[in-house]
Amino acid sequence: MSGQEPAVDGAMPAPVMLEVTRGTATEEELAALIAVLGDAYANERAEATVEEPRVSAWTRTQRPLRRPLRRDIPWGRFAG
Repeated sequence: MSGQEPAVDGAMPAPVMLEVTRGTATEEELAALIAVLGDAYANERAEATVEEPRVSAWTRTQRPLRRPLRRDIPWGRFAG
């Protein structure tokens, strides 16, 4: 990997910690693991997309629904 890329907000992400819990890995095995995981992460990040919500022209031109009537507020001279 060629270093860490800045996050969306411009800050550098926290480094990833890798710990071997069993056995003894050689430097070549660790380098291969880091290369494979780094490549998989880069591919996943490149393919990750979010679909933009499609808003039709009809929806954009519609005025919002009116709020429901408040029945607790009396109106007019018929309030009793």
